[in-house]
Amino acid sequence: MAHDGQNVMMDGTPLLDDLLGLTAAAVPPVEALLEKATTSVRALVTEGDRVSASLIEAHQTAAHGLAWLATYAQSLRQMQNWAERLQADGKFGETEQLLHQITFGEYLWQIYGGIQMNQGEVVRLQDLGLTQDDQRDLMNDAVMTLTQSGNTQNARVRLVVLMQEHSANITVGTSGLDDELEMIREQFRRYAVDKVEPFAHDWHLKDELIPMEVINELAEMGVFGLTIPEEYGGFGLSKASMCVVSEELSRGYIGVGSLGTRSEIAAELIIAGGTEEQKQKWLPRLASAETLPTAVFTEPNTGSDLGSLRTRAVKDGDDYKITGNKTWITHAARTQVMTLLARTDPDTTNYKGLSMFLAEKTPGDDANPFPTTGMSGGEIEVLGYRGMKEYELAFDNFHVKGENLLGGEEGKGFKQLMETFESARIQTAARAIGVAQSALDISMQYAIDRKQFGKSLIEFPRVASKLAMMAVEIMVARQLTYFSAFEKDEGRRCDVEAGMAKLLGARVAWAAADNGLQIHGGNGFALEYKISRVLCDARILNIFEGAAEIQAQVIARRLLG
Repeated sequence: MAHDGQNVMMDGTPLLDDLLGLTAAAVPPVEALLEKATTSVRALVTEGDRVSASLIEAHQTAAHGLAWLATYAQSLRQMQNWAERLQADGKFGETEQLLHQITFGEYLWQIYGGIQMNQGEVVRLQDLGLTQDDQRDLMNDAVMTLTQSGNTQNARVRLVVLMQEHSANITVGTSGLDDELEMIREQFRRYAVDKVEPFAHDWHLKDELIPMEVINELAEMGVFGLTIPEEYGGFGLSKASMCVVSEELSRGYIGVGSLGTRSEIAAELIIAGGTEEQKQKWLPRLASAETLPTAVFTEPNTGSDLGSLRTRAVKDGDDYKITGNKTWITHAARTQVMTLLARTDPDTTNYKGLSMFLAEKTPGDDANPFPTTGMSGGEIEVLGYRGMKEYELAFDNFHVKGENLLGGEEGKGFKQLMETFESARIQTAARAIGVAQSALDISMQYAIDRKQFGKSLIEFPRVASKLAMMAVEIMVARQLTYFSAFEKDEGRRCDVEAGMAKLLGARVAWAAADNGLQIHGGNGFALEYKISRVLCDARILNIFEGAAEIQAQVIARRLLG
């Protein structure tokens, strides 16, 4: 709140004076440091005049650390852009100011002292080949003021007071999105509160598929055709709208928030790589949810190394027969089409011999999950992310029509898949934000309700601090994710930005769930408490759609050129 030119909290504690000026002045030193770090790491991994894959692997800590440093630099840049937009719109209130100053206070200190890649791995500037002299870039007045006074106990406790006062708000702080997107958010938040949250924990504990009724309702709301062009039966909305929908549905239950992911991946594949006939046939069906798709890529011995896939597709007249094994196939049983990656050129051992198929199948049920001739499978029991179930599949001369070779051309499968990764990772980052927000919702209510030593848990500063940092990092991940979505909507390459959003979002979700369980104490370890489910659901986010290590590798390779 403004008071004699000074930003002052309700309790009289001063916010940082000229906050936006300070944070604006803190961004260039971080970018200068990133430039030095990039030069340093590039020297480590260059052989002759080319960046070497084997040297990147040999210097993996430095390369991945560079990806994290770049992610932090981009996070600060996007938080600054967010704050300046809100300031211009007269929406940069006390809650937003606290989110902003705590972000800069915390992330600047981590850049200087060590970035938490995960609980057990901290990357420090010396790991990137930088010296103490290089670190002096960060010793300007703005950075020193923010690190000293930005993320304090008083600031965190005050933020949590405001969070309680404005608990009816959908997000902690203004998101910075336009009114249309916020109306979409409100619609899906209401749906999640009414139709998802009351049932999600029961679905999880019983390991049940999300009811078809929910899928049908989401189809009516346009979830499956959200970003499919209107001429193919979709709504033609932005990737930013997809983020908001994924975020709010995943906040209710990650399984529900992830239903649209399969359609998003399949539609992206067909839009980018399909023939006009394939677009006309499949996109309207995906948009209406008449056809539910599943992605069939991973194999038991390949994991992230998709170029080594061994499932083979052999020409049989005009058609194909597919033989091989696949694993970690989400929602495999009751879907009608598989986007299936297989090797059409048996003489290759890398990605060049792979092709993508739109392989049709008959949906199964509990008694007979895979009734189609030539395929069989079994369920993989999992900790969390249960609402669609995971399966391993075996194909034995499984028949695929020749017209269902994506794009009508062999050998393009890996390239076609790569073109979907930006959208998939943006969507996964949005799901991570939803899971993190769910952890915050559940934990904050518990901290208010639970009394210990004569007062609510939320009144203890370390409990409040945990809740405050959840809210802060959710907003950081949100701004990074929206930025990557806007870049995608503008038709710009955004694999690095999408990767950063996914990398940070997954860590934020896990930290929020873990701290949420800590707030619950022993009760959090009981299956009856929702936070136990959120913890299990959050853990997968660091693995699927590119494990954190793979994500950091991809970012580093692009940064190093």
